[in-house]
Amino acid sequence: MTRILLLGGTTEAGALAQLLAGAGCDALYSYAGRTDAPRAQPIPTRVGGFGGVDGLAAFLAQNAISHVVDATHPFAAGISANALAACTRTGTPLIALERAPWQQGPGDDWHHVADTAAAVQALPETPSRVFLAIGKQALASFAARPHHHYLLRLVDPPQGPLPLPNASVVIARGPFDIAGDTALLRAQAITHIVARNAGGQGASAKLAAARALRLPVIMIDRPALPQRQLVTSPGAVMAWLHHGATDLGV
Repeated sequence: MTRILLLGGTTEAGALAQLLAGAGCDALYSYAGRTDAPRAQPIPTRVGGFGGVDGLAAFLAQNAISHVVDATHPFAAGISANALAACTRTGTPLIALERAPWQQGPGDDWHHVADTAAAVQALPETPSRVFLAIGKQALASFAARPHHHYLLRLVDPPQGPLPLPNASVVIARGPFDIAGDTALLRAQAITHIVARNAGGQGASAKLAAARALRLPVIMIDRPALPQRQLVTSPGAVMAWLHHGATDLGV
């Protein structure tokens, strides 16, 4: 019996969930629980962590999971490493669905850094207006540079005080468009952008807007992830599942 665990939270995971539902697959979509109101999915959904490698391995066994698809965010290095370790331990086939990273093009002023700490150090010494397009988990690191004004775009309103003394918040959920992001950067008089190289179309508008406005982008490169089988499209995952099992109904 085939039962698929889809570790999701990305646009690509949502597209794959649609394909799995359309094919009548027995599949479970897992959200990490970092947003208050995750998008509804066409397959059964769970929200929350697993409790590390041991917890995930136990979950796979207890729920008779036969295949795991890691379609988490490219910067969710922890769950990706845990998924590989748990699948190796239990002998569960694993495939990763990962969007291609953004590539610097003509007119882009990108400054590549290895991690969030390096991004903090790359900011100028003079007071600036910085768009932090990095989610909410790493905001506290930028408190080391309190002389900047920070613009945050979050999916959910912050719970409690922000870790930054001088910040404003826009609540919005992507995908975003170039016109809207250009207007936002202009209205907020942004001078610098800090972004993670997540790839994909839903959040790329800020980069096109930065190019048009000639703004520097401090680009945080992706973390090193464990070696695993990797594809870049939901259709490729379906082909992998179909090739590896005969009772998927596809």
